[in-house]
Amino acid sequence: MHIREIKIGDERQLLELIQEVENHSEYMLFEPGERHATIESQRKMIEAMVKDENSTMLVAEDKGKLVGYLLARGSLANRTKHSIYLVIGIRKEYRGQGIGMILFTEIKKWSLERKVHRLELTVAVENLAGIRLYQKMGYEVEGRKRDSLFIAGRYIDEYYMSKLIGAQEGEVQ
Repeated sequence: MHIREIKIGDERQLLELIQEVENHSEYMLFEPGERHATIESQRKMIEAMVKDENSTMLVAEDKGKLVGYLLARGSLANRTKHSIYLVIGIRKEYRGQGIGMILFTEIKKWSLERKVHRLELTVAVENLAGIRLYQKMGYEVEGRKRDSLFIAGRYIDEYYMSKLIGAQEGEVQ
């Protein structure tokens, strides 16, 4: 398993990976077939990501095949540049193999190099595997977004979770 930053040339594989994850995960934001991304739109997103110092996408690659990703989206506003929002997706057949832990470990290293202080994400309260992973990686529930998602004909709450990092985690720099 190889972890690296996304690069130009990955657009076709990234599009396939995102579609595969959305088709086999009940908790992703987009439902299967709802996202209308193209190879060109993925290329533009990757180009923007490569230029942006405050955002990245890490990918997990197995034998040349992209099997997972961790998107880290930073803010342009000075007051929130210290904070990164995360979204993770892993192919169904690769889940439960530690790839998520590796991606979160690598994004922490990336974040520390850029003096990021806060990593944050949202997760459906019913996504117990996701919550366990995030808690194992040191993320804490900060709050609850009521009726945040509408899945399979019903409203589902989300947890807002975060992790503070820095010279001494939790200490304001």
